Amino acid sequence: MAKKILMLVGDFVEDYEVMVPFQALLMAGYTVHAVCPDKKAGDAVRTSIHDFEGDQTYSEKRGHNFALNATFDEVDENSYDALVIPGGRAPEYIRLNKRVLEIVKHFDKENKPIAAICHGPQVLVAAGILKGRQCAAYPAVGPDVEAAGGEYISVDLDKAHVDGNLVTAPAWPAHPDWLAKLLKVLGAEIKI
Repeated sequence: MAKKILMLVGDFVEDYEVMVPFQALLMAGYTVHAVCPDKKAGDAVRTSIHDFEGDQTYSEKRGHNFALNATFDEVDENSYDALVIPGGRAPEYIRLNKRVLEIVKHFDKENKPIAAICHGPQVLVAAGILKGRQCAAYPAVGPDVEAAGGEYISVDLDKAHVDGNLVTAPAWPAHPDWLAKLLKVLGAEIKI
């Protein structure tokens, strides 16, 4: 039976950070359910495209609509093997949802893989699971990680970091490393 992955998203999730892992994990044979608080299967969230154009922070443009394929209110976290939290501005919103935090705490307590990228670690901070843990994130989230008792790990934008079941990265350029490390934590073996 294929492993099931839960992906927590919200409006203005980062376009690449939701679509690329969603499609890559499906391609690798996983069942991936993308959900958003207050939305149902078939609903869509708006995405944003963040880019690095030489400014002090990323620029933002409107992205695609991303169709959800599962209903948030029907999530049973016990039936999933891993959790993925993409970045963008969505984590600012979904971290306010108590049920989202319960789901994150479940994955942490059960030592199931948790992958968060860019601003996704804001959800981990809000769930209170970073104390004594190492976490990469978009640099602006570093102070949040440290305020939560975690150790912010600064890695190149195209690299990811693993601390036990936690796989984190600073931004979408890290997709190859982040997804490879998540697959390894999931126990996958890729042969080419």
